Amino acid sequence: MFKSSAKAEVLKQIVDVVSTLVDEAKFNIDSEGISLKAVDPAHVAMVELSLRKEAFEEFEGDETELGIDLEKLREILKLAHTGDIVRLEHNEDKNQLIVKIGNVTRRMSLVDTAGISDPKVPNIDLPTTMRLKAEELNYGIRASESVSDHIALVADQDYFEMSSEGDSDSVDFRLPKDKLISLESKGKVRSLFPLDYFSNMSKAIASGNEVSINLGNNYPVKLEFDIADGNGHVKYLLAPRVES
Repeated sequence: MFKSSAKAEVLKQIVDVVSTLVDEAKFNIDSEGISLKAVDPAHVAMVELSLRKEAFEEFEGDETELGIDLEKLREILKLAHTGDIVRLEHNEDKNQLIVKIGNVTRRMSLVDTAGISDPKVPNIDLPTTMRLKAEELNYGIRASESVSDHIALVADQDYFEMSSEGDSDSVDFRLPKDKLISLESKGKVRSLFPLDYFSNMSKAIASGNEVSINLGNNYPVKLEFDIADGNGHVKYLLAPRVES
């Protein structure tokens, strides 16, 4: 059994975060809230999301799995305005998700969860951790997008830098330690990543939010941030492009 109601912006943010990597996702529900893990089709990136019941206006849930087509849910949520309450209910007999927004009721067929993988999140110990504003991260990405399709993330004890190098041009965006919220590093680290993935992940972070970045030498980068007024948490992992 699953029945809940939530502000439209909370549900829209969930869809934005997860649809960055996949079109369909398996939502695991229990009495405490919702969680999911998903990996993109190319196995380059992973998302892990958890949302406590406190993120909802109302929440009732027994242990169950719901396979949701994220594009269908996005289309329904377009009908909702900021502050609108969206009601969700699982019709087990017909295997449907019933979505109610005002006077509109949409009955959406669910996806068979047997075909959706449930990846294990690797436990990676990365030597550098920093926190910064999402706006700073997105600013550095925008500076790089016209130069290359890859972005290098570099950090030392004193700074964090995003840089891209094309055939003829290059760009660097450096933030000294005093412009970051925090920075802890055991030495210089550098990894190269596909810019389209990294950009899409960063765009899912709401403006004004803080983001934590964990980095190593030719290791995956880990991005972590809160959603739903701190009642939810998101973790992205992105594999590096190992340079020769």
